Amino acid sequence: MDIKIRKATKGDMGQVLELVTELAIFEKEPDAVAITIEDLEKAGFSENPEFTCFVAEIASEIVGMALIYFRFSTWVGKTVHLEDLVVKDKMRGKGVGEALYTRVMRYAQDQGVKRVNWVVLGWNEGAIRFYERSGANVMKDWWQVEMDEKGIKNYIENT
Repeated sequence: MDIKIRKATKGDMGQVLELVTELAIFEKEPDAVAITIEDLEKAGFSENPEFTCFVAEIASEIVGMALIYFRFSTWVGKTVHLEDLVVKDKMRGKGVGEALYTRVMRYAQDQGVKRVNWVVLGWNEGAIRFYERSGANVMKDWWQVEMDEKGIKNYIENT
């Protein structure tokens, strides 16, 4: 199977959004996706793009994607954050995810970053095993913390 990994184009954002939605369903959050194609196009393809996206194609069909952006760590400096790596359900286990993961790591190395980080759900044992086999440190003592828009508003109003 010939897997082609390339940078996404603005015209790919509809299919990227479909993959994001598929990931949300897989992660048991089917109603969590609020972003639109237009949001992705604006954020990723403006004068100062907020992210880079790679897509995986097989026979000209987009079957996976990885979306990344730069962050800054006070401990190590410039880093890459892997926001999402998703492969269509029918294509899992065929090397697509590994090809995308490898492309992200090569990109990070080419950019001279000191670290790539991402989040994985504790119940996603297959992904955790893959990441550990690749040499990644799955940090089980660190907790992801986030506050949504409503929480931010409530906090500010009550401070």
